[in-house]
Amino acid sequence: MSAHDIKLFGDQIAASRIELKFAGLKAASLLRLAIQELFPGRIALVSSFGAESAVLLHMVAEIDKATPVVFVDTGQLFPETLAYRDELCARLGLTNVIVATPNEALLANEDPEKFLFASDPDRCCEIRKVLPLAEALEGYEAWITGRKGYQSVTRSTLPLFEAEGERVKVNPLVGWSATDILDYIKRAGLPPHPLVAKGYPSIGCLPCTTPVRPGEDARAGRWRGRGKIECGIHVGALSSAGQDI
Repeated sequence: MSAHDIKLFGDQIAASRIELKFAGLKAASLLRLAIQELFPGRIALVSSFGAESAVLLHMVAEIDKATPVVFVDTGQLFPETLAYRDELCARLGLTNVIVATPNEALLANEDPEKFLFASDPDRCCEIRKVLPLAEALEGYEAWITGRKGYQSVTRSTLPLFEAEGERVKVNPLVGWSATDILDYIKRAGLPPHPLVAKGYPSIGCLPCTTPVRPGEDARAGRWRGRGKIECGIHVGALSSAGQDI
């Protein structure tokens, strides 16, 4: 089956039909299908180079090291994340890592002191992560995410294929458990993110990420105490409108 057969999903009903067809595929096979057959040259992996990112990065490198990998550098990431990105890219031989960064004029206008996260975390995420990613994904028909169902209640019913306007999100690891992730990393001999051992199973920007306590879900340390559970990139269709001021 090709992208011409599917056209574009257009809506979640069409995406569900595709899911039924390919639901039995293992994650690596699903990725190969998406990268080589469904969306050749028109799909990117979006990676935070976080606690569990090595799994998809390794799978993609095994398929095609030139697959576009989009990394959003918000300007407020942990130094350990930037070092981990460089280590994984070198080890896996990834040759097409695209670094998306916030619009400098927007930052100068709205967050010159880098403290917007304290007063308006939603807007901070929007200008530092959502808008740069939307711009970086322009021209792609699909993108790959690393979301898993076990990470939080809101992600427990994620589909493998998800319609996002005229673009498709592929979620190959939705059915994986934390044990599955750890086992894969161990088998593949991949280095762990250095913050995992310090109690960070989910890693975002430094000001808004705390260690997770025993018994909490994996994303409990993100925006702790704020009632915020997502950065915004998975809330509705991405649009780069509003990048310029």
